Amino acid sequence: MSTKASQLKSPFWRSSLCDFARVCGGFRKRLSIWFSRGQVDKTLFNLIQYPRMRHLYRLVLLCAAPLVLLLAGCATGAHVSAGGPYHVTAYKPNNPSNVRVLVSLSQQNVYVMEGDRCLMAAAINVGMASKPTPRGNFTIYSKQEHKRSGSYGFSVQGDRIVPSTGGGPGRYVGYPMGYWCEFAPAYGFHQGYIHPAPHTHGCIRLHGEAAAKLYALVRIGTPVNIAASQPEDATLGPKVQRVDDSRTPDPPASQMITDAAFEKPSGPLLQ
Repeated sequence: MSTKASQLKSPFWRSSLCDFARVCGGFRKRLSIWFSRGQVDKTLFNLIQYPRMRHLYRLVLLCAAPLVLLLAGCATGAHVSAGGPYHVTAYKPNNPSNVRVLVSLSQQNVYVMEGDRCLMAAAINVGMASKPTPRGNFTIYSKQEHKRSGSYGFSVQGDRIVPSTGGGPGRYVGYPMGYWCEFAPAYGFHQGYIHPAPHTHGCIRLHGEAAAKLYALVRIGTPVNIAASQPEDATLGPKVQRVDDSRTPDPPASQMITDAAFEKPSGPLLQ
């Protein structure tokens, strides 16, 4: 992404452009009303007769329409459409030993904290009712960047790739679970698709780069608290951007059995 594009996406520039769009839009609307009612002030009308003023007026009108359309959603919505980009900002801890992970099951949010400082907040997907995510206090005791499932995946049989739970003919390749951070036997954080409702078999999924950034923030021994709710739900929760991958199809099986299945972040992990 170019520097200019990054600046335009920053809160400061988005706010400034929004204000400008509103001013231009309001100016255009007032002028339209004045002209339609025939109530144009003669002084303003005379000024517009001058070439420079005519050019300025045209410039304002040209700026107003596209900016209003482009920035109608200046206050970014909390929902990301299926398959859309999902950017999460994560900050370097001052003291990695003070990092802790808080999981809110009801809100499907994860908060990575250092004291009262939020290092990262992101949407997650937790276990369904029949296979719930365990609650309680845990620690991260295993990390693996290119983890694959040992219980479900694919059987590679020559040119054929078919779903498999292991065993049987062919070469078994587990389903990708990138940036694995295990906190209980067979339970961990990992990269995967996010659904609006609890959908996993008990693990905690993070979308795309969020998984890689959590992986970079935690280490062996990082404490994890998983509960129905967290105090941060009230303060940080409303700011967490949502994502819905429920209608996004899996990549082709030929890709899922290779390292291309592990999505890598495009930019720096921590700021």
